[in-house]
Amino acid sequence: MRVFKRLLALLSSLRLAILLLLLIALASAVGTIIPQQEAPDLYLERFNADPWLGLINGKLMLQVQLNHVYSSIWFLSLLALLGLALTLCSWRRQWPTLKAALRWTDYSRPRQLSKLALAETVACNNSSAALNDLASELKGQGWNVRQQNGRLAARRGVVGRVGPLLVHTGLVLLLIGAAWGALAGQRLERFLAPGRSLDLLSPAGENRLSLTLQDFIIERDPAGRPEQFSSTLLLSPQGNPKEERTISVNHPLRYQGITVYQADWSLATITVQIGRSPMLQLPLSNFPELGDQIWGLVLPTRPDGSEPVFLSTGSEQGPVQVFDSEGSLITNLRPGGDGAEVKGLPLKIVEIMPASGLLLKRDPGVPLVYAGFAITLLGGGLSMVATRQIWAVAETQQAKLHIGGLCNRNLAGFATELPQLINRVGALHG
Repeated sequence: MRVFKRLLALLSSLRLAILLLLLIALASAVGTIIPQQEAPDLYLERFNADPWLGLINGKLMLQVQLNHVYSSIWFLSLLALLGLALTLCSWRRQWPTLKAALRWTDYSRPRQLSKLALAETVACNNSSAALNDLASELKGQGWNVRQQNGRLAARRGVVGRVGPLLVHTGLVLLLIGAAWGALAGQRLERFLAPGRSLDLLSPAGENRLSLTLQDFIIERDPAGRPEQFSSTLLLSPQGNPKEERTISVNHPLRYQGITVYQADWSLATITVQIGRSPMLQLPLSNFPELGDQIWGLVLPTRPDGSEPVFLSTGSEQGPVQVFDSEGSLITNLRPGGDGAEVKGLPLKIVEIMPASGLLLKRDPGVPLVYAGFAITLLGGGLSMVATRQIWAVAETQQAKLHIGGLCNRNLAGFATELPQLINRVGALHG
């Protein structure tokens, strides 16, 4: 039994909660620095040759689940332990504190008031009348007053005592929502070219929603650097009318529990014409070994596939650089511009089609997370409200009025306010 009580005391301690918050913050920082939810080969290839912090290679990173920090067993265990600590703290400390604050404390003897943080005795001609005037003054200032024979108790700001309990409740809801989202949430990344569709299926395998990319625009600065991406999507929900929505970076789409983010961009296809051939729409591949955001393809110039050339570009606006098999630059071509002779054949670039990088998330824990944030903010605001209490005892025979007070916030301000209140009452009956 003693061991159980010690364990409860440890789990509900403020030190443990602070330690868990620091560990969760550190883990979140690691999850921000290390790429998440990538293919395992990427971690092995990148971090085996250059271990993270000089210590953690790709194999160890996969073993300790640093490739998916927020859904790892140890991170969810930290969340669960913090939620348990906050729940126990609320049960053992905050709830009893709130119940004690709601109860009226009755001080009936002057000696009891003298032990309070603020205490003063006022000599007056009629202490009973002074007590009544004090009660009227406090009621006029919004205090809740409980007056009995020869004494009174008054309080204001008791709602502030609810604040810490609400903060704990909000944090627990936030943790539950985060854990629920990590376990039951879904994440999907896709590149779509204009005119292409993506079908989202329900857990039962039924078509729940179809997304069709109608248009994708990349806004660039004068130097040609991307500034903003925007996608026009046609939503085709099962059994409901179609809707057209536009998303861009920092302006996602939220629809039926699914959030669609404008996450990235790419180049999908290049349309070329060789001599008098029909328009050929060919897929582009990314070549990270050639540099950031470089796409290209190998194009044969002879019917037997010989004498190939390599076409590369970094923008849907071009230019398209054409290299021979030796890596020498042959020419630069612009989409929609004039063609050029390559290996004895006229080559023309008709169009380069960009692709929109969409990130789709379904997080069932979002409502709980938002509710937790709202309750936490409300509780934090209420916690700033000072709870003030005043007691007064009238001694009729000695013609004295004894006044004492307590305050859990801004005691210095209350120490200035209380004497002013006493002086106003004392001036009437001094």
